[in-house]
Amino acid sequence: MNTHPLPAPASSSATYTDNQVITATSYLDTVIRTVFQHTGSQKAVVVYDQACPLACILTAAYRACLPDASLIDFEASAAAEVLNTLHGLHEHDLVILIQSTNFRLEAYRLRVELFKKGLKVIEHPHLARMTGQEIDYYIDSLAYDAAYYRHTGLALKQKIDHASHGIIDSGGEQLIFSGHFEPAKMNIGDYSGMKNVGGQFPIGEVFTESIDLEAVHGSIRIFIFGDTTFRINQPAQPITLIVEKGQVTETKNSTPEFETVLANIRKDDGVVWVRELGFGMNRAFSRERTVQDIGTYERMCGIHLSLGSKHGSYAKSHIKRGEGRHHVDVFAITEAVLLDGENIYRDGRWLV
Repeated sequence: MNTHPLPAPASSSATYTDNQVITATSYLDTVIRTVFQHTGSQKAVVVYDQACPLACILTAAYRACLPDASLIDFEASAAAEVLNTLHGLHEHDLVILIQSTNFRLEAYRLRVELFKKGLKVIEHPHLARMTGQEIDYYIDSLAYDAAYYRHTGLALKQKIDHASHGIIDSGGEQLIFSGHFEPAKMNIGDYSGMKNVGGQFPIGEVFTESIDLEAVHGSIRIFIFGDTTFRINQPAQPITLIVEKGQVTETKNSTPEFETVLANIRKDDGVVWVRELGFGMNRAFSRERTVQDIGTYERMCGIHLSLGSKHGSYAKSHIKRGEGRHHVDVFAITEAVLLDGENIYRDGRWLV
């Protein structure tokens, strides 16, 4: 099997394989054609760097999928050159951002501005956080099963939107949602009727939160949390969160790192609210198959919650928009998910 040495500044020992590129190309071709319905009549621009193996793999894959695309090496280009190219695009053209870290163009909020122009966007940030076996997990996460995502995602949304209560059973501990949920939002690769087409990849999530945050109580065991560097932290044993009136009031088997996260939230937000209830759908990620980047691992097939006041998707009368500073993802050991008494999750899979 051939390997490709990576360009500087990556380590000279860092390599990737032909098979990784071939697999990524196959998956991304489906994403481009099925999810984004990209055709030859539309332009495509790929802005990339080559500072890590995964960025090189994705760049090679998109180059194969889009032979007529304009490619811009971000690290070798002036900001004005990048912006001029993007400004020359028209509505429904496609922009792909392949980022070992996160592209910065002064105060320019890149994805937001691209969406304002009606452009389709595929964003792959923080790729350098994935190394070793995690690279293959990430590539696997790009596989798009339209039947699974669109059927299961819609079924989850319908059940969430109609449920009057829910329970997350994490094996001896239960977190209870005793009221209705906010209308669920879907990230399933179907942008029909949406203003913005695209976003951060990989995809695979349906999320909501309790309409009344104080209607959440009980306890839940978490096996991973997002640390202060936006990477996953996996404690030696699960941490139990005690929740009263929607707020984390106590922990069991906690770690100094997690207590630091909670202290930071309390310092800035006052209390630790439990907000987002995420139904992750990406079967490439599990309790055993993890990746370091928290924004990527968030798609893991199972339940995650957010801690802190910040959540831009749902307005709450007692939390002013922009007031909350923290949105920390935590991942629950999940034995069952019950909505109106019906179990919709078992053995790492959704049952709808």
